[in-house]
Amino acid sequence: MTTLMSDATAPFTSPFPPATETDWRKRVETVLKGADFQKKLVSRSHDGLIIQPIYARAPDAPLIAGGLAGKPWSVSARVDHPHTEAAAAQAREDLQGGADSLALVFAGSQSSRGYGLPCEAAMDLDAALSGVHLDLIRVRLDGAPDSVAQVMAVAALLERRKLNPAQLVIDFGMDPIAGLTRNGQASWTWPAMGKRLAEAVLALQSRGFKGPFLTVDIRPYHEAGAAEGQELAAALAQGVLYLRALETNGVALAAAFRAISFVLPVDADQFMGVAKLRALRKLWAKVAEACRVTPEPAMLHAETSWRMLTKRDPHVNILRATIATFAAGVGGADTVTVLPFTQVLGLPEAQARRLARNTSIVLMEEAHLWRVIDPVAGAGGYEVLTDQLAAKAWALFQQIEGEGGIVASLTAGHLQARIAATAMARARQVATRREPITGTSEFANLGETAPAVLDVPPTSTGVTKTPAISAEIVAVPLVSQRTSEPFEALRNRADAILAATGARPKV
Repeated sequence: MTTLMSDATAPFTSPFPPATETDWRKRVETVLKGADFQKKLVSRSHDGLIIQPIYARAPDAPLIAGGLAGKPWSVSARVDHPHTEAAAAQAREDLQGGADSLALVFAGSQSSRGYGLPCEAAMDLDAALSGVHLDLIRVRLDGAPDSVAQVMAVAALLERRKLNPAQLVIDFGMDPIAGLTRNGQASWTWPAMGKRLAEAVLALQSRGFKGPFLTVDIRPYHEAGAAEGQELAAALAQGVLYLRALETNGVALAAAFRAISFVLPVDADQFMGVAKLRALRKLWAKVAEACRVTPEPAMLHAETSWRMLTKRDPHVNILRATIATFAAGVGGADTVTVLPFTQVLGLPEAQARRLARNTSIVLMEEAHLWRVIDPVAGAGGYEVLTDQLAAKAWALFQQIEGEGGIVASLTAGHLQARIAATAMARARQVATRREPITGTSEFANLGETAPAVLDVPPTSTGVTKTPAISAEIVAVPLVSQRTSEPFEALRNRADAILAATGARPKV
């Protein structure tokens, strides 16, 4: 450095000696002091993918662009208050505060967590959206038990408001397989349900709606403990099932692809989150090519993971959500819903909802993440993870297809068994703190004060089961569980001992 500064003829940009992986390995070996390189620096994902500490550039990698490439992603706010007047007030406040999309979370869906909009009649929804200009925003329906009937009621409401269907951006969110995974039973046979779905899509198209109409919701698999490859495999199997049903019942194949969207949970593993979104786009394009359809960017809705939220030191959830939102935006999500940091404690207050909105807004308006199409393209680590994850998911998808498809795999319990094995392995890592949870299993804040939530009790468990006598399909349900729940139970017991004896238990 002294030589460069004293030599007036040397430009400031004189190159440093080229760095090689060999040089890097020599320095790393010095730091490791004889420790095993593989054990210290090479890790594996829950799918078994090998993750190296450093990768070479991939300068010729193609861009993986979504439908909104070069544009900001849509900031989506949940509308889930069970009282319609309060729900309408929250929706208006979110839109005035920077959101440009609403996710209408209906009572009876798992994502409602025991709350959710009432869906008994169209007038309920009309009241919940009072003062909301639906023709100026994006809308996504977050399913309820009878999603087809609910969707047709929503369509009738939009027409009654005299809105032009062709100018609306609405995802109707029909997803009966999600109901099967959550409830463990369904009152329909798949051929009958597939026919009903196709009839609903054709009816909505005839009214002028553009869709998407069907949603592949990956959240049930994620919340049951699935790894990223398992989630994507289930997404492909479910998407292909919907494609077959639509084509068999009169929907053109190209239109069938446009009729399907995806909901992906994204957690605080930034690298795997980005890779998961990019891999899904590559995989869905591969399905389109196999069907001899020109690939178009799929509609991807990302939501920050419920599985990663904690009740202990919940303010750390803000950091987790920020990482997940970064990954969703960089990965190319079209819309992003950030769960408020108090969501796991109850219905969030206005401040928590504002922080959730602002997570996306700050990353877009101050970090300008949206200004670059596929920002990680060419970055060796991301490219390798994307390709590895896509290959793993495709192999698992073929396994599901070999079992007869997603419905057959679920009714036989094959997919649930594989996810349960992954969830058990993850639980062991959490229990032994090899997978630490900040604020819960690491750096516990024993003096924390729980933030406030709205004084609205849950109205249900969030899972609606039909009577067993009417069930046509029966499957082992996928149970939603947050990763931190076992540790939270342990700490609750310790707090109870403290309250009873005046001293904490010793280990």
